[in-house]
Amino acid sequence: MPSRQTGWQAEPVNQLRCVIVDDDASFLEAAQILLESEGVTVTGTASSCADALVRVDALHPDVVLLDIRLGEESGFDVARQLAASGYAAELIMISTHAEADYADLLAESPTAGFLPKADLSGTAIRRILARN
Repeated sequence: MPSRQTGWQAEPVNQLRCVIVDDDASFLEAAQILLESEGVTVTGTASSCADALVRVDALHPDVVLLDIRLGEESGFDVARQLAASGYAAELIMISTHAEADYADLLAESPTAGFLPKADLSGTAIRRILARN
């Protein structure tokens, strides 16, 4: 029996929905293109703590990639606020700096892990999420 065309396509079951938080517009654009080419749906981006909280609340992503340094703000502050609010999204900190530079803060944070920006990929995100 032929199937009906419904005019929309469902996302694959294992499709990750992501919000990226970074104050560098060029990085946001490049990261979105890269991740979407690897099967991660970027549902939104944000460049500040306040914007991140609004986007996550509105979009309900599966994972939030948080830059550690958001200009004068801290991605760790966003992570703590999201965790305190009870959001179900997994939080992954990202940075151009080495993980060792933030080891103590990462250990105390409510995040699933750390990902260097240079290693950003859908596979790397899924690997971190699989550990939790």
